[in-house]
Amino acid sequence: MKRTQSQLKTKRRKSPRRSNKRRFVQPLSVEQFFAMSEQHQDLWRNGVQVVTELRAGASLRQASLKFGLDPRKAPQLVRPALRKLKNGRWRAKSYDRLLRVLALPSRKGLIEVGTRDSRQATVIGKYWNAIDLYRATGDASALEQFDGEHVTDANGNPVPLLTDLHELGRLESAGVLSFETIYARVA
Repeated sequence: MKRTQSQLKTKRRKSPRRSNKRRFVQPLSVEQFFAMSEQHQDLWRNGVQVVTELRAGASLRQASLKFGLDPRKAPQLVRPALRKLKNGRWRAKSYDRLLRVLALPSRKGLIEVGTRDSRQATVIGKYWNAIDLYRATGDASALEQFDGEHVTDANGNPVPLLTDLHELGRLESAGVLSFETIYARVA
């Protein structure tokens, strides 16, 4: 029995094999973020930092290399926060909805807060800058603008910003406050 050309073509085709590698999935909640491996958590944090650097004026290549990411892979990681210009370059959108898990001081110590809004993450960054200024100089004027303010977490719940100088002093003397802890995992 002679086979036709079309039968031979279908015979040669093999079904595509799935890779054993697990595809990276963007976390949408704090629970999903902490369910990821440490390696994927670091990858996600670095990807979000690339977006921040792009907003500050860096190129995608500069920002990616600064955080140890492949400039060709970085846009795939944080694509919802980026837009491609006509000239082929990538730029960050004015704000994004990527999950960021940041540490905040509270009366009980540092807590981790997940936010899905880059504008809320900016508020947290400015808040940490005010705390750092207070720790360095004793000037609490920058903290006054955060008195009674809160940020909204990924679930839509308000998280108050601690501005009580006595509590902040107590946390500092306990060694809990440092600017470097903003992205650190709370023990």
